Amino acid sequence: MMEARVATEGARPVRVTVAWALLAAAALLVVLQGVLPDWVMRMPDGMVIPFADWINTGFSFLRDDLGLMAFTRAFAEVVEFLLDVTANLLYGKSRWPGLGPIPWVVIAGTMAVVGQVLGGWRLALLSGGTFVWIAVMGQWKWAMETLSVIVVAAPLSVLLGLALGMAAWRSRWVERLLNPLLNIAQSMPHFAYMIPVVVFIGVGPKAGAIVTIIFSVPPMIRMTMLGLRAVSPEIIESGKMCGTTRWQLMTRVRLPAARTELLIGVNQVIMQSLAMVVLASFIGMPGLGQKLLQLLQALKIGLSVEIGVTIVLLAVVLDRLSKAWAHRQPVHHEAGASFFARNRMLLIWCAVVLAGAALAQLHPYFVEVERKQALSMAGPVDAVVNGFIALISPVTDWLRWFLITWVLIPLRDSFLALPVLAVLTFLAAVGWRVGGQRSALVCLAFFLPIALSGWWDRAMITVYMVVVSVVLALVVGFPLGIFGAAQAKRAARVLLVCDTLQTFPSFIYLIPVIMLFGVNDVAVVAAVMVFATVPIVRYTIEGLRNVPPEVIEAAEMSGANRRQVLWRVKVPLAVPTLLVGANQSVMFALFMVIIAAFIGTQDLGQEMQRALSTTDVGKGLTLGFAVAFIGLMVDHLLLTWSRQRSVELRS
Repeated sequence: MMEARVATEGARPVRVTVAWALLAAAALLVVLQGVLPDWVMRMPDGMVIPFADWINTGFSFLRDDLGLMAFTRAFAEVVEFLLDVTANLLYGKSRWPGLGPIPWVVIAGTMAVVGQVLGGWRLALLSGGTFVWIAVMGQWKWAMETLSVIVVAAPLSVLLGLALGMAAWRSRWVERLLNPLLNIAQSMPHFAYMIPVVVFIGVGPKAGAIVTIIFSVPPMIRMTMLGLRAVSPEIIESGKMCGTTRWQLMTRVRLPAARTELLIGVNQVIMQSLAMVVLASFIGMPGLGQKLLQLLQALKIGLSVEIGVTIVLLAVVLDRLSKAWAHRQPVHHEAGASFFARNRMLLIWCAVVLAGAALAQLHPYFVEVERKQALSMAGPVDAVVNGFIALISPVTDWLRWFLITWVLIPLRDSFLALPVLAVLTFLAAVGWRVGGQRSALVCLAFFLPIALSGWWDRAMITVYMVVVSVVLALVVGFPLGIFGAAQAKRAARVLLVCDTLQTFPSFIYLIPVIMLFGVNDVAVVAAVMVFATVPIVRYTIEGLRNVPPEVIEAAEMSGANRRQVLWRVKVPLAVPTLLVGANQSVMFALFMVIIAAFIGTQDLGQEMQRALSTTDVGKGLTLGFAVAFIGLMVDHLLLTWSRQRSVELRS
């Protein structure tokens, strides 16, 4: 350890010198850009590689020559059958088994019982109350269209993720194959998943369900591998001593022992499914997402807020229920307990179902609340919003003018004016400074294909928006995190708010910014900034609160005041955690920038939407890989820096 440390410290001056030399070269290229040849400014057309054509050729081969279309259509028919069943039960679509629709009072009562079983009366009230809200606001059919897809997609994702996770845990080469695929998959924007699905499946609910399955599988694979590796050897040894077979050891010992990690994976699958189902409205998926998209495009803020509240409530309920399930331990009754004692909640649920069915027989209102019977707060919300906007419009108008004229447009033009060679040299300098030659090559490996793809200008607009948004998020989020970390109770409350905000589908963040700033770059930057602030606040609090108390006590005993303890002890020791938060913030910003493209940006997201509308798989995946490569490069730099800082602190 000591020898490695000495070698690292010896190599550091060389690394710094090389990094400064590269940085000086990049700066020189920027200064001399007026006299540089064109190939330094942008890649000449002859060097642009037709990635999109190659991908389209590959897809044509898979679809037409290998017959992948037949396989995907067969799988889609199975999914469609399952969707028909849930659609019949939840909102009465005329399909087998012809039993639906289940009255809303029965579903609301069932969710209340589930909440009581998993988390007590507060969760019961939240779960049941959410479904009562959906019913009385007249949004039942839209919500059930959304849930009917989640009910099908989430279990299939869990099963697929469990199978792949077990295979990767058992076989090293499967893990090596899956890891880079998972890294890219978790960095790809949502739209990149939709385009191939539209080509192979078409549009509509089954396409929405399949893209949801694909999008939500990666976290389940990772949590399955993590959970199986965390099972203690003593438990495995105990299972073997009982004479179990390999199958029994897996199903009766390993998987039950990894229960908590697996259920956290289920929670992630459910939340990812909800986020994707809402966005799948772009490929014809009916439900709450499609309705919200239509209302936002029509700038009907009051009705948009109603739908937004419903999506948020559903996200919070699904998150709380699945987390409560993950943390709930199995209940074992005493020997000889009566049937009623062992099945008390099951009997209560049966009574709730019978009572709900009886109410539904008495009046159709308890089956489904029609729109003309529904409550609505759209009118009062519109009045309040219009009054608020009129009150602050002088400020928001000036702010929009100032930001667009003096900040955003000059910054965008500056990013676009940078020579390609200068940007690549700058990234190599940063990589060399952070992790030496290897990191410099990694940076070039991720960014050079973007330069060669022909989408450089669009990529630079995306980078400019992410940079501006993350810088603003740091300016807002870091002080908030310091404020929240000052007291234990305050930290718990702020973390609870962060937890809740992270359950919201990203689409929701567009509602308030469109309301305040309209449809322009300021709205996009504001939405991205708000979305990216949450992880910075969270990781700042966790980093500062996890500083060892004995270190703080030693600093205080040395005479350091509160400010010195914060800036000279806590913050330096929290740097590794802060860098992880910055990494998460960049990832969130990249996803949000692409989603925000539907309100009129000119970045990669805008082109991705065009590729989606023309079902151009090659173009869509090329743009998706460009976004993923930007995210993976930042991920490599920040995590390398974080690991190095952790090693330095430990030594």
